[in-house]
Amino acid sequence: STKEERKKWQTILDKHIRKKLNLKPIMRMNGNFARKLMTKETVEAVCELVQCEERQGALKELMDLYLKMKPVWRSSCPAKECPELLCQYSYHSQRFAELLSTKFKYRYEGKITNYFHKT
Repeated sequence: STKEERKKWQTILDKHIRKKLNLKPIMRMNGNFARKLMTKETVEAVCELVQCEERQGALKELMDLYLKMKPVWRSSCPAKECPELLCQYSYHSQRFAELLSTKFKYRYEGKITNYFHKT
């Protein structure tokens, strides 16, 4: 996709997220924005704009995996606080990377950046 197409999509997405979730894109790199953005509600709203069912499924699975991994890295003692999620963490993170590199390879091209610290 061209730069113009990406910019147009970003504008549409920003307006949609602002309307549906009352999130202001101006705060995009703010930690609070990231925390509010990474929810099941957001993925549902984004999926409303995505025509491809396969990609919708991938987005929903990514968010599901993300929400399962998050308690592990947010916890000061995951072995005590969320042992089951800790056991599944490696599998979840591998699946997460696999989804990004297969379903969204046009975007990631082998470089998966880590924004998890923002959430």
